[in-house]
Amino acid sequence: MPNPVIHFEIQSTDAEKSQAFFEDVFGWEINSAPMPSMPDMNYAIVDTQSDSGIGGGIGPSFDDQSHVAFYIAVDDLQATLDKAVEAGGQVLMPVTVIPGAVTIAFFSDPTGAPVGLVANEMPQAE
Repeated sequence: MPNPVIHFEIQSTDAEKSQAFFEDVFGWEINSAPMPSMPDMNYAIVDTQSDSGIGGGIGPSFDDQSHVAFYIAVDDLQATLDKAVEAGGQVLMPVTVIPGAVTIAFFSDPTGAPVGLVANEMPQAE
């Protein structure tokens, strides 16, 4: 598959509460993931404790509403954002580099559903 879904994300209006909820209900291991470039962000990586499925994260919402999103791996984030906009989507977050971690972007489909994009290559640490 050329563009697989590689990560899920729960974007919450109360990230800490959501992290505790999913850890309690499903037994997921939830680990804080500090981001030096965004020190105030309460983001955590989810280990579902399973060999099947994909891992994910739980963090704050971008628009003060809770969402569940997924990330698709692509070779060219900007070209994919441009294609999404041409097809009726809207950019929610432009291409953003988190040094040493990931390069991401977000768009919504024509109905408003958020979709994340992840670059296939990890950016170098600063």
